[in-house]
Amino acid sequence: MQRFPLSHYVFPNPETADPQGEGLICIGGDLSPATLYEAYCHGLFPWFNADDPICWWCPDPRCVIYPDTFKPSKSLLRTMKKMNYQITINHAFQRVIRACAAPRQYTNETWISDQIIKGYTELYLAGYAYSIEIWDQEELVGGLYGVNIGQGCFGESMFSTRTDTSKMAFYALMSIAQEQGIQFIDCQLENDHLMRLGATIIPRHEYLTVLKSIISLEKMDWKKYQDRVFSTYDLAQSGRLNLT
Repeated sequence: MQRFPLSHYVFPNPETADPQGEGLICIGGDLSPATLYEAYCHGLFPWFNADDPICWWCPDPRCVIYPDTFKPSKSLLRTMKKMNYQITINHAFQRVIRACAAPRQYTNETWISDQIIKGYTELYLAGYAYSIEIWDQEELVGGLYGVNIGQGCFGESMFSTRTDTSKMAFYALMSIAQEQGIQFIDCQLENDHLMRLGATIIPRHEYLTVLKSIISLEKMDWKKYQDRVFSTYDLAQSGRLNLT
């Protein structure tokens, strides 16, 4: 992992800055890797429209998913076996984040601006972000990206251009998290899609308490997955990414 200078900004305690639990903690700063790292260590994440100042959030309650309780649907498993796409880890971070920023069927708006893409790509190059890709041969058809500090694993966004391919990437992430004993994946804000995948909400105080302990633990090991290509068929069949 690259070392980078300390952030110029100090983030407040979310519970002190936002005792009413409305979620918005502070405004301003930048999206340098050092600042993003500092924010995630304090339970904050950036979320703002392209023309707005940078807004830092820590909602109460917080949406998380517990890898040990994740159960893929039968229909997802059938699709994974039928299509037999390829799965890679950290092969195409920038392509994934740009695909996540692309217009969706239901809206042309996106919060993933060029500024966000630059900041998270630099965080990835520093060793604190990850991507999971789903391929149909040479075509990238789904994926997700997120942040990883210690044993803290934070999901950011996902995309799909084929049926259920974002869910396949999510299943791969759950498999990795289960294998490495990750307590939860931070999903930030609840939505119907995440709740259907098995996410739940917990009080912000509980989230921050656990976060403080897990970010100081040894970082997740992504390297053992990065040099391999996995198949959605095998993942659906065995429930894990086969490293043998």
